[in-house]
Amino acid sequence: MLNSDIDRIISASLLRLRMKSPFFATLALFTHFRTSESISTAATDGENIFINSDYVRSLPKLQVDGLLLHEVLHAALLHVFRRGAREPLRWNIAADIVVNGMIAQEQGFELPPGGIRHPELEHLSVEEIYELVEVKKIDCSICEQDLLDADSEDGSLGRKHKAAIEAHWKNAMQQAITVARSSNNQGNIPAWMQRELGALKQAQLDWRSYLWRYLVRTPTDFTAFDRRFIGQKLYLEALEGESVQVFVAVDTSGSVGDRELQMFLGEVAGILSAYPQLECELYYADAEAYGPYSLEKSSEIPKPVGGGGTSFVPFFEKVGINKDWHSNGVCVYLTDGYGTFPSAPPALPVLWVVTPGGLDLSQFPFGEAVRLLSVA
Repeated sequence: MLNSDIDRIISASLLRLRMKSPFFATLALFTHFRTSESISTAATDGENIFINSDYVRSLPKLQVDGLLLHEVLHAALLHVFRRGAREPLRWNIAADIVVNGMIAQEQGFELPPGGIRHPELEHLSVEEIYELVEVKKIDCSICEQDLLDADSEDGSLGRKHKAAIEAHWKNAMQQAITVARSSNNQGNIPAWMQRELGALKQAQLDWRSYLWRYLVRTPTDFTAFDRRFIGQKLYLEALEGESVQVFVAVDTSGSVGDRELQMFLGEVAGILSAYPQLECELYYADAEAYGPYSLEKSSEIPKPVGGGGTSFVPFFEKVGINKDWHSNGVCVYLTDGYGTFPSAPPALPVLWVVTPGGLDLSQFPFGEAVRLLSVA
């Protein structure tokens, strides 16, 4: 519940929000505000927004607007639920970077003191920034943790309740988009919101789940899932006589740092461990392609070679020379995505596994591109 003076402060802020942005104002209409003195500033559990009365009273009007919009965006973009099993404070930092970057691009809003800003990361999704927080050595101590656990008293949020909240915000977002597009003066949805909506729609899966889609394809069923195996929850060991050739390219160009390279090599080991009957050929690639190195589950991964510029052409040329794979193979390219692409797609399906902060997934001219993120 809100007391009368806080109710007036919030009502006035929502009125200003309505004049500034029909899009934001519509999202705010779907929000439940509560006062809580156990919260030092403001926070959300994905359903409600909690504010500290004394703190809100201390802020000038534009900072009140920025504070409330900050929490509304956290809730509407499902930042509480998208966290999954990730480390809470690190995720909160990433979400704050995204939301504060959004607010900073809008006129008529101010962030309260201490709001974390990292403009070089703000164009990325929360999931990507989460992976980069340690690399950028961001000081997490300056961030107020405002994403609360959405657990009920028994320690788990019921599936129906969670689904209802997600449906609530999906409806809010759809209505906000409709209102924005029908507005005469402010009909455009901000570009930053378009990007975050794209991230919201992407299935946050381990990229190896995408690889599985290729590996269960057989020579007689190569255009869709082979549901015989999915339904029985069988793994590749069950595909007797239907081995799959996997050509793995690891980007070793100068734009790939040591941390990213170690991530790549860890994923190669993961492929071999998860799918022991694969016929796997590994290549290192910068402006040239080095290999192939034939790998098995027990193989020691060879020392990386490279460090120059980036061209994806040599790898696909080398794979194209090898015709032993017939029609049952797949290329997996682990990269940051910055380089020269072939003028025409290869004959084999391609799965691009892209580092956090790498090339926008929509910019890959062929194949399927997924982000290399930790499992939620």
